[in-house]
Amino acid sequence: MQRYLALDFIRGCAILGILLLNIVGFGLPSAAYLNPAWQGEISLSDAWTWAVMDGLAQLKFLTLFALLFGAGLHMQIPRGSRWISARLSLLVLLGLIHALFFWEGDILLDYGLIGLVIWRMLREVPSNRALLQTGALLYLVGCGVLLVFGAISSPQPSRSWLPGVADLQYERYWKLLGGWEAVQNRLDHLSSSLMALASQYGWQLAGLMLIGAALMRTGWLSGQFSVQHYRRAAVILLSVGWLIAIPGIIGQWHLGWDFIWSGFYLQVPRDVASPFLSLGYAALCLGFWPQIAATRISFAIQCVGRMALSNYLLQTLICTTLFYRFGLFMKYDRLQLLVFVPPVWLVNILFSVLWLRRFRQGPMEWLWRKLTALAAGKSRNAIQ
Repeated sequence: MQRYLALDFIRGCAILGILLLNIVGFGLPSAAYLNPAWQGEISLSDAWTWAVMDGLAQLKFLTLFALLFGAGLHMQIPRGSRWISARLSLLVLLGLIHALFFWEGDILLDYGLIGLVIWRMLREVPSNRALLQTGALLYLVGCGVLLVFGAISSPQPSRSWLPGVADLQYERYWKLLGGWEAVQNRLDHLSSSLMALASQYGWQLAGLMLIGAALMRTGWLSGQFSVQHYRRAAVILLSVGWLIAIPGIIGQWHLGWDFIWSGFYLQVPRDVASPFLSLGYAALCLGFWPQIAATRISFAIQCVGRMALSNYLLQTLICTTLFYRFGLFMKYDRLQLLVFVPPVWLVNILFSVLWLRRFRQGPMEWLWRKLTALAAGKSRNAIQ
């Protein structure tokens, strides 16, 4: 299968960028991920850190990764249905293990499940325009569901939005304790996540995968257009995205992160803006790829992108060790947690570069490919 170096670079940026938000999920209670005022009050540094991260990173890198996942699914179509079904089923299994035994913020399970639902559409819809329009429609349905949830929800904040002292103490207890207590709580979290996937987030994720596949078909994501095109697209996409997103950020701050408004209604501007911003980031990379490709850091980030699965799981291993085994959970605020991000990035980069000097694939990528071949009944020569 042909490798696209710019796509490897963009995927590497997405994996590294995801940690900017996931570090909050590792280091603070689950309520803090979307609600910076989870303690009932908020410091100015926390508010500004949330605002900057919300505008630049929140959902943007996850959206970018979902688009690239859809592009990757399109590239896998020639391998056949048995290969793709086996590959995605194994991703579901890996995500389930990750979500239950390591970290409740897993995304692999969601990607595997939605991938199993939509990959046939990539094969059977001949028109790129129809694929793009269907993806956009599905994504907007997910945004609309948020509005419906806001209309039918009680205005009283739930414990998942504004936890009490006992809730916070218990979450700290089971995360630091680990073992069966942690598995039971992660199972509860998993059931809630699957309900959210089925009712709301799954629509958006499916839409993004279809959009990513359509853009790969047209050659847009593989860099087939001129650098001038990508630079113009970056300016337009980023401008539109931030024009949509910034009023939502200001509104949440002004309303004091009210449960109904911040938990539902004002999530919609962020969600609508994210595809524009994510594609704007991709366009920036493609528009300046000749200059980026000449730098040493470009090669290093490409290595991270080639080992995306291994690096995603490595981030979990490092951060759960730091915050749960070494007891750093709930010890730092939002701004302080960002200090942990560059060292983890450095580990990702060094690990990827050194590993790929000796091997063609990352360890988890190799295992995933090997098990897929076995499950699909492919010979070794057929998967070279």
